[in-house]
Amino acid sequence: MASNRHLGRIVALQTLYEYEFRVGSEDAGVDVAHILGRNLERYETAIDDKPFVEDLVRGVIEATPELDDKLRPMAPEWPIEQIARIDRNILRLGLFELIYRGDKVPPKVVINEAVELAKAFGSDNSSKFVNGVLGTAYRTLVEGKSDTHAESQA
Repeated sequence: MASNRHLGRIVALQTLYEYEFRVGSEDAGVDVAHILGRNLERYETAIDDKPFVEDLVRGVIEATPELDDKLRPMAPEWPIEQIARIDRNILRLGLFELIYRGDKVPPKVVINEAVELAKAFGSDNSSKFVNGVLGTAYRTLVEGKSDTHAESQA
């Protein structure tokens, strides 16, 4: 099951990206369940753990305002609205897993997966940015340590 979780995260990211794009374009017919179903259908034989993907998508969408509020102080030079849409969704996905699924997925795996998504789908600097922000999130939100280097890490 774990072997296809990377692909599951890719499908979740694609779904979140399209959903945010269509909502931002004021698409009245946007339906996240339809988008997710279509994206999962493409990988029907490759993804065994569809509930994992569904949980990520629904969880990130439901927690988006909270996730964004937690991300803002970790990248103060980059207002969340100005972060590239793909990077923003990678950060939300990673932060969601760190905060709400830490009992199921080790933090290092979550951060590594997010960095790999950023390398594959983001710009040249996306992976460093994602690594810095999620590293800060792990230290401050999961471990509960203050991070005096938060700005330099982002």
